[in-house]
Amino acid sequence: MSILSVIVPSYNSECYLSKCIGTLVESGNDIEVIIVNDGSTDGTAALADRLAEQYALAVRVVHQVNKGHGGAVNTGIASATGKYIKVVDSDDWVNPTALRRVVDKLKAFEEMNSRIDMFLCDFVYDKVGEKDKKVMHYRGIVPEDKVLTWDDMGRFGTGKYILMHSVIYNKELLKRCELVLPEHTFYVDNIFVYQPMPYVEKIYYMSVCVYHYFIGREDQSVNEKNMIRRIDQQLKVNQLMIEQMDINKIKDRKRLSYMVHYLTIITTISSILLIKIGTKDALETKRKLWHSIWQHNKRVYFKMKLSTVGSVMNLPGIVGRKITLLIYKKAQQKVGFN
Repeated sequence: MSILSVIVPSYNSECYLSKCIGTLVESGNDIEVIIVNDGSTDGTAALADRLAEQYALAVRVVHQVNKGHGGAVNTGIASATGKYIKVVDSDDWVNPTALRRVVDKLKAFEEMNSRIDMFLCDFVYDKVGEKDKKVMHYRGIVPEDKVLTWDDMGRFGTGKYILMHSVIYNKELLKRCELVLPEHTFYVDNIFVYQPMPYVEKIYYMSVCVYHYFIGREDQSVNEKNMIRRIDQQLKVNQLMIEQMDINKIKDRKRLSYMVHYLTIITTISSILLIKIGTKDALETKRKLWHSIWQHNKRVYFKMKLSTVGSVMNLPGIVGRKITLLIYKKAQQKVGFN
């Protein structure tokens, strides 16, 4: 049994899949790679089969009818035999040397019979056309190279949060939190990261850039135009995250603070997209989104509304919305997302 199962959801990924799998296989013999061909209509299925034949000791393929990114991740988790789970999208890739270091550390924990719930690493926004790639790291926030609890965590700044690209979860923890992602829905990677958080007790951070997040393409789901077109799916994910915030079950102050922070960022993204749409219906939807937080938990609502980001998202009137979009644009340029 491999220590780490890497799930690679793949839909029409013929142009990218070989590079992704090649970097994973190069990372060593202790990784199980599961390609989930999610009903592709191009040559992805045949390519996945060839890669599984070429790397027979490391790569398996599961073919399924199209269920979307969440459905593919669900299938991968159900098929995984490793103790830990990582998701790598088929158009992204990893640094093999960095991932090998992570795997060696996971093996060391296994040999010591020590359980880690969440393993964090850095990642790179590998944006098309950009020479200087933005590295997302957690140095100065999460202490490095030691087993942590939430009490040890620092404060996450406005542009810092844990993404699918930076996280490895213990498989048993994913079972314990009963993680099942919505099918046929984009942006469920946020639920993948968020839903297990109340169950995470032991954390480890290694400041190495494992994941290369290939971003900036027009066909990408996180391209702003595509996100506006799929605003209903962004809002669906946002609402599910609101409903998952049961504050009475979260006893750790810093865990709660982080989860409110994460929810604020996702709600900010939804709010920005709705402001950009700019119709009367879109602005009413934005009002209802924030009102649903109020209805679900007033304490969380006030924490979000009074945060720097939350207050900027709710500046009144046309002038207020213009200021909001200007601040968002500057943040977009600084971090390099979308």
